[in-house]
Amino acid sequence: MRTTTETADGEAETERSAETNPDRKTESDTDMETEATAEGSAVVAEFTVPVAEFALGETIDALDGSAIEIERVVAHGNDCLTPFVWVSGSEREAVATALENDPSVSAFDLLADTGDGNGDGSEDGRDHEYLYRTEWSDRVGFLARLLVEEGGTVLAAMTADDRWRFRILLPERGALARTHEACSEAGLTMDLVRIYALEDGRQGRFGLTDEQEDALTLAFERGYYEIPRGTMAKELADVLEISHQALSERLRRAHGNLVENAVVLGRGVERER
Repeated sequence: MRTTTETADGEAETERSAETNPDRKTESDTDMETEATAEGSAVVAEFTVPVAEFALGETIDALDGSAIEIERVVAHGNDCLTPFVWVSGSEREAVATALENDPSVSAFDLLADTGDGNGDGSEDGRDHEYLYRTEWSDRVGFLARLLVEEGGTVLAAMTADDRWRFRILLPERGALARTHEACSEAGLTMDLVRIYALEDGRQGRFGLTDEQEDALTLAFERGYYEIPRGTMAKELADVLEISHQALSERLRRAHGNLVENAVVLGRGVERER
C-alpha cells in the first residue's frame, strides 16, 4: 500500500509498506477498515482478492499472459453473477476452451470480436479483444453480497499478478466493513488498497490530492490545455503561489493519477512506482 502527501514546494513524500507482500496487513489497512465501519456518505473502495480464491482462476492459468477485464456485472440473486468480460492476448479458440474447462464458469457467449470477426485475425488472432457474457456460480458470494445486499456497483475490475483488483462504489461506509468481515469468515483474502470518501469530493475517485485538483481546475479554466494555450505555466504558478518547478511536478503527478485511475485501471497495467 502507498500513501502520498504533497509538500508546499510540490515535492512528493511517499511512504511504502507491504509492497512485496500484498497479503500482509498494515497499520494503514487497519485504519481504513476502522474508518469504513463509521456511518457516512458513499465511498469508493479498491481492494484485491487472489485469483485462486475467486472466479476464472483456471482460465487465467490456461491463458498465461492474457489480460482479463470486467466490463459490467449483472447479479441474479446471491448465488449467480453474469459478468461481461473482455479477454485479450490469446486466440479465440484457446479462450473458448479455457472458459469451457473452468469450473467457475457455468455458461458463456461471445458477444464481440474487435478483429475481423472470423476469430483468426492477423496471424493468430492474439491482437484481438473478445467480449464474453459469462455466468459465474462458484466462489462469488462476496461480490454478490456487495452488489445485491449492500447495493454496490462495480466501477472496474481486472486481473494482474495472480490477483483480481476491484473498484467498487458503495452507498455507505459500513457496507465495506460488513463485506470484509463476511469474507474473513468464509476464508477469502480481501486486501484493501484505497478508500475514497465521496463526501470529500469526486477527485478522490481519481487519486487526486486537493492541491492537484486545484491545479488541474485552474489550468483548465485558464485555457492551459487549449491550442494555442490561453495561459502559461508560470502564470498558473504565480496564482497558486508556488514555483514553476513545483507546478510542473504537481501537474505531472495529477496527470499520472488521472491516467492510472480513469484509464489504466482495468487494463492490467501497473505504473512503475
